[in-house]
Amino acid sequence: MPIWAVLLIIGTPLAVIVFFTTNNGQPPKYYFLFSFLGFIASALWISAAATEVVNLLRTFGVVFRLSNTVLGLTLLAWGNSIGDFVSDLTLARQGYPRMAFSACFGGIIFNVLIGVGLGCLLQMGPSKTVLQLDAHDLLVWILAGGLGISLVFSLVFVPVQCFHLRRTYGFALLVLYVLFLIVALLTEFGIIKLET
Repeated sequence: MPIWAVLLIIGTPLAVIVFFTTNNGQPPKYYFLFSFLGFIASALWISAAATEVVNLLRTFGVVFRLSNTVLGLTLLAWGNSIGDFVSDLTLARQGYPRMAFSACFGGIIFNVLIGVGLGCLLQMGPSKTVLQLDAHDLLVWILAGGLGISLVFSLVFVPVQCFHLRRTYGFALLVLYVLFLIVALLTEFGIIKLET
């Protein structure tokens, strides 16, 4: 049975019940359910949109012969972070740089810990007990190294500057990201490779 038919069968009786048990003068007694159902509907829409974005990225990967790793560290990462980027930039311009700074690192920590944690749990499932990464793939080491270098750089640079961040810190982070991206792409296209 198609999903639109299931939604029509469930939605029509609910719509009739709401129509006959409510009026425009006051909210119904079950008003709190609307916010709960709105949250579930929003989560379902976000999930559907994310699935379509991933499928579109896979199509790009097939067309341009790119690995899933490169798609993840470029297009998917940019698409995933654009909302955080805009909100953090807006916060900083409105005079809340501390909130923007903590949101940047809070988002990364959430993505790494919860995203990787849940991803590993879902990938393993009841049958698998281990998630195996390809340790011989140089790109995996570059990803881990890029993350480690950027975190260690911030861990050292921020306290050394007595937590007064200047333009040099932002410029240095941008340079680190560009270098990381160049090395990762050169590795993907075979220009940088391990000698065996």
